[in-house]
Amino acid sequence: MTPQYDIIIRRGNIVDGTGAEPRLADVAITDGIIAAVGQIDGTAAEEIDAIGLLVTPGFIDLHTHYDGQAVWSQRMNPSSSHGVSTVILGNCGVGFAPCRPGDRKLLCATMEGVEDIPGVVMQEGLTWDWESFPEYMDVLAAKPRDIDIGVFAPHSPVRVHVMGARGANREEPTDNDLAEMGNLIREAVKAGALGFATSRTAVDRRNDGEYIPSFDAGEPELVAAAQAVKDAGGGLIQMIPELGMTGLTPAQEFGLMRGVSDAVGLPITFTVVPGRKNNPHFWRELLRLSQEHNAKGGALIHPQYFPRPVGMMASFELTSNPFVNTPSYKKLAHLQLPDRIVELRKPKVRAQILADNPDEALLPLTAMTRQYDVMFELSDPPCYEPAPGNSIADRAEREGRPAAEVAYDLLLENEGKGMLYVAFGNWPTDSLDHMFAFFDDPHSVIGLGDGGAHYGLICDSSYPTFVLSHWARDRKGRQLTIQQAVRAMTSHPAGIIGLNDRGRIAPGYKADINVIDFEGLTLHAPVIVDDLPGGGRRLDQKASGYRYMLVSGAVVARDDQPTGILPGTLIRGLQAKPTQSLAA
Repeated sequence: MTPQYDIIIRRGNIVDGTGAEPRLADVAITDGIIAAVGQIDGTAAEEIDAIGLLVTPGFIDLHTHYDGQAVWSQRMNPSSSHGVSTVILGNCGVGFAPCRPGDRKLLCATMEGVEDIPGVVMQEGLTWDWESFPEYMDVLAAKPRDIDIGVFAPHSPVRVHVMGARGANREEPTDNDLAEMGNLIREAVKAGALGFATSRTAVDRRNDGEYIPSFDAGEPELVAAAQAVKDAGGGLIQMIPELGMTGLTPAQEFGLMRGVSDAVGLPITFTVVPGRKNNPHFWRELLRLSQEHNAKGGALIHPQYFPRPVGMMASFELTSNPFVNTPSYKKLAHLQLPDRIVELRKPKVRAQILADNPDEALLPLTAMTRQYDVMFELSDPPCYEPAPGNSIADRAEREGRPAAEVAYDLLLENEGKGMLYVAFGNWPTDSLDHMFAFFDDPHSVIGLGDGGAHYGLICDSSYPTFVLSHWARDRKGRQLTIQQAVRAMTSHPAGIIGLNDRGRIAPGYKADINVIDFEGLTLHAPVIVDDLPGGGRRLDQKASGYRYMLVSGAVVARDDQPTGILPGTLIRGLQAKPTQSLAA
């Protein structure tokens, strides 16, 4: 008998992505689409036994930086190791298209500074067989990969392409400049871009310490860009606001976003990261303002949040550590790690580095690895909500010695490969209780995994595993239900980005599906791997418990290991909800 379906997932605990209660059911798949959900009597070419397992839609991360990795690699990991089946590139307004040959060095310097992608990696990995944004999209479309990718039109490359050095130096655009930028953005959206992305934060710098081209772009420029998106068919506007770092109030910062949204009627998503010291209540005011705006109706503004502390890995082997900006350490930085560790173990060298005052950091993120009050030992499995009293500062106080000394000694462990975790963002107090301000807001959205970026600093794209294992299973105190956790990573971001063909387990929807051992799901500590072009190294993080991962109905991973099947595609444009006849 000819099988009726390609795959049937049998007797799984279905969490369908809508927020509905889990239910036992089968899922049938044909031609990459969910054909039926319920008690299915038919046959299939392959059957997956999901008894006792969780069955969810594939997860969607709205904020990644796989712009380069999607060119040189077929795997979008770490994201694809954590049930993520769709990632969005081009965030923060940085990327590699459009780009004239003469501007390649500048765009790479921007990406190296903002996203910690080493220059040698881009030099070896980028093919540069494009100039326009549509040509870049064609390059992405031609490469098979494990999961789907979508792309924003990035502000900084567009600005530099039109204005050259004036754009890089952040000069005010002329009316002709705005018109030409609009033309490029319309061209990008017609080629499949899902919207437009920009950044105004002072943290984002080129590798020479200069602000990126989009840093202080004004409202007229942002409105013109958003209008171009609308003219070409619509999309989402992604922004990293200034976040009070240069003196703007929450009302001023939100007013800019509201002005853009009101002018063109398009949705906006903006990054919000609760701080610990400076302006600790800034984020609450931004959240309140967005809620007031959204209550009035019209185009929505979506705060985008990260579900655990934004954390840097400090190590002598990585991009940064607490001493990377000190004069004495800089003298040793050129040495290979074994030779450097020999020097760092010398009492005289150790004493001098600990006595040094750090120089001003060229890149602001590296200065943040001296925050001992939010620095913790990295365990395996890692603890991303440590109990009060466990920081390096707390430990140093108990031991009666300086925190820098404690950190130095811990970093020397494991032959100088010790790692410390610095919760520099989204850790305003000694718990994650503040996250419910976002979880309970219907228009806030999870994102900010940053996959493909911060190769030697941050490994946050593993957050879906943390959401399931911590927020919906292990956390002491208030938790999320499993259906809340799954909806937050599937249908909710899908609707906000306009990918209405995915994020649910229902007939007619794209068969991006995870089959998960929920009770056994484990997030492992980050490790350093050397698999980038030019011998570059990066942080990677794996999980155990993903029994099957399907993208477009093809099994891309089994028992946490990739199968080598590559069904992932480039998403071109907004995607409609399945027709009623399919979804019935």
